Amino acid sequence: MDRLKGVWMMVLLMLTLGVQAQDKKVVVFHMLVADVIDPRSNRYTEMGLAKAIEMKADYVILELDTYGGALDDADDIRTRLLELDIPVYAYINKDAASAGALISIACDSIYMAAGSSIGAATVVTGEGEAAPDKYQSYMRSIMRSTAEATGRDPKIAEAMVDEDIQVDSISTEGKVITFSVSEAIKFGFCEAQVDSIEDIMLRCGVTEYEVYKHELGFSESIISFFLNPFVSGILIMVIIGGLYFELQTPGVGFPLAAAAVALILYLIPHYLGGLAANWEVALFVVGIILIVVEIFILPGFGVAGVLGIGATMGALILIMLNNDMFDFSFVNAGDAFVAVLTTLTAVVGAVALMFILGVQITNTKAFQRLALSETQDKQEGYTSSVYVKENLVGKKGVAYTVLRPSGKVMIDDQLYDAYTRGNYIGANEQIEVISDEGTSLKVKKIG
Repeated sequence: MDRLKGVWMMVLLMLTLGVQAQDKKVVVFHMLVADVIDPRSNRYTEMGLAKAIEMKADYVILELDTYGGALDDADDIRTRLLELDIPVYAYINKDAASAGALISIACDSIYMAAGSSIGAATVVTGEGEAAPDKYQSYMRSIMRSTAEATGRDPKIAEAMVDEDIQVDSISTEGKVITFSVSEAIKFGFCEAQVDSIEDIMLRCGVTEYEVYKHELGFSESIISFFLNPFVSGILIMVIIGGLYFELQTPGVGFPLAAAAVALILYLIPHYLGGLAANWEVALFVVGIILIVVEIFILPGFGVAGVLGIGATMGALILIMLNNDMFDFSFVNAGDAFVAVLTTLTAVVGAVALMFILGVQITNTKAFQRLALSETQDKQEGYTSSVYVKENLVGKKGVAYTVLRPSGKVMIDDQLYDAYTRGNYIGANEQIEVISDEGTSLKVKKIG
């Protein structure tokens, strides 16, 4: 009786587990990379794979249609795919060239749509020329090791990079390997030709499943919006214009706040998008510091000002480019042109804003509430000689503070507000009063 009871309990348990297994649908996680491989696609796939792990997806399908891109970003994606415990299937929907071929080979299985191709993994510069051999050697190495890790012919993978590597009956001297669908199937670089994700899952014997398509979230969409060169140009213009108007009307606060917000909106998306490196942000900060030093500490317009403007402008341009510590080998010439043009246009726009709107802003009622716009004439009974009780013209003293052009001077052990005719006078330098009309003494440097 106990034995019969035990049998029934086991049958009931198996039925329960069977029902639970039927209730659980297979989750297929779908990612689409249909552009160049760059920091944005790197971040997109990184977040996607993390989401797939979080969802406990059963399969990951990486749909590719790319001619390649940055080698360092492709290597990051390749490494994540090789380390992922979830089966990953590459679905080449037309092109997987260069970095795209590397990423495809890192997947567990490769499927291709009709008319697709895979290969041509020679590393090229931003101008389309073959990169130096050190890059080709590295690409050959990771293509070989990736093919070995996923059970594909490593020599064929190398021949996709190096035109000097010949593979019997497959490649000819002087040409890198690029496979069509039928060739890729024949030589083990494609499982089958398919028309859709449904075809892939049918070949895996999976009929009941749900597809989760990974798309950019709201925050990522905002980041992409601010990475637009046009938007970046507007932000640069606000940064420069805000700093200028704050210096013109110190203490108002709004221009400085606008510049700070624009700077944050410019830097953070580029940083999160993988374009802005720490050293580029540091270069921008150094540039701002040099400009501040030139304005408030050093007289005139000299080396600090020139270096500050150069560092700031250079940083704004470099932040938009995917360079590696001034290595522009893989920076597309078009991207570099857009970055330089965007920055220069923004600067010109900011200068125009200063001249055109500067006068109009000072005439607005809002500005007049902040600044003194009326004169207090002597004919109306006003007097400006408030602090000066005696005639000090011709008196000599010393500059108590730096005068650029205003500051304080010491005459007969008494402090007075003073200003120059526009000249710079350093602290403790000898001065002479040339006018005492008004609330401040007009002085000149002597000696």
